[in-house]
Amino acid sequence: MEHFAPNSLSDFSTAIFKKIGCSTEQAELAAQVLSSADLRGIDSHGIARLIGYVRLWEKGRINSQPNITITHQTPSTAVVDGDQGLGLVVAPAAMQIAMQKANEVGTGWVAIRNSNHFGIAGHHAMLPLQKDMIGMAMTNASPLVAPTFSKERLLGTNPIAVAVPAGNEPPFVADFATTTVANGKLEILQRKNQSAPLGWIQTSEGTPSQNPKEVANGGALLPLGGDKDHGSHKGYCLGAWVDIFSAVLSGANYGPWVPPFVAFLEPSANPVGQGIGHFVGAMRANAFRPIEEFKQHMDQWIAAFRKANTIDGQEKVLIPGDPEREQEALRKEQGVPLLPPVIDDLRQLSEKFDVVLPAKM
Repeated sequence: MEHFAPNSLSDFSTAIFKKIGCSTEQAELAAQVLSSADLRGIDSHGIARLIGYVRLWEKGRINSQPNITITHQTPSTAVVDGDQGLGLVVAPAAMQIAMQKANEVGTGWVAIRNSNHFGIAGHHAMLPLQKDMIGMAMTNASPLVAPTFSKERLLGTNPIAVAVPAGNEPPFVADFATTTVANGKLEILQRKNQSAPLGWIQTSEGTPSQNPKEVANGGALLPLGGDKDHGSHKGYCLGAWVDIFSAVLSGANYGPWVPPFVAFLEPSANPVGQGIGHFVGAMRANAFRPIEEFKQHMDQWIAAFRKANTIDGQEKVLIPGDPEREQEALRKEQGVPLLPPVIDDLRQLSEKFDVVLPAKM
């Protein structure tokens, strides 16, 4: 793999987003979300997704100049219409509304409809950390997941992210799909010509498979746990929770009606809502207890887990967010590694929009 300079990748994404009609501000914001994924090691949701957003724009499914509006609100809640904008832009805008409400009344909760794929949930959940707030972000996604005992695909990978500030310790940042693996990881396996572990996917008939292209053949991703004996019903419940909060609550499409991310598949001809849905929230920690006291106890909580006795020969206990922070430090120094198919996609975009390719490290 070749390594590219993070700033150069971000500049390239910004230029491409501007070429499809985004304002400078929104193009930079969208690029920042992709860059966050690449730096934190979430390769499936970084610049590798850029060509997918362009294809959706070409199909008329993304509005590059959205009028993001609040359609309903109370002192602590709001519903936001994303006007078919990039989820990379709509979700941060909604989080700013949640943070403003949290600043005024302690907590802010925003349900979003009429949006698109919003990148990594962790980026949006981390925004409130700047204000000593706890952040939460979730989104529903294309129906690629079969609920426990089902052959039918009814849910998306439906990620959840929570970010909690600390004092001397770095923040607690949990960001995970409610499936055994995100679909983007299967795309990476396909690019590497590698098999998937058992428990990730099933065939169209519901039998286990290790073929990373199985979903394209009518198969399905599996909920977190893989099967009933390993708790897949719990992963199914988590995915359902995200779907309901993101879409049933906001007026977006839910379940099998969620629009596909890939541009070559058409959305449902009989939608039950508008676009993809998200749900974000912010809570002032000092709405519950004094902030310094809270941070002190978060530090103590984190320290206790770091000091945990580990199984012989095993690595130390990690705090959610540790692996991503380590990747970020490494990639800022060594660059972001990109697979050849991703580089080919960037080259295609470079030629299409007359934008200089990102610089290598």
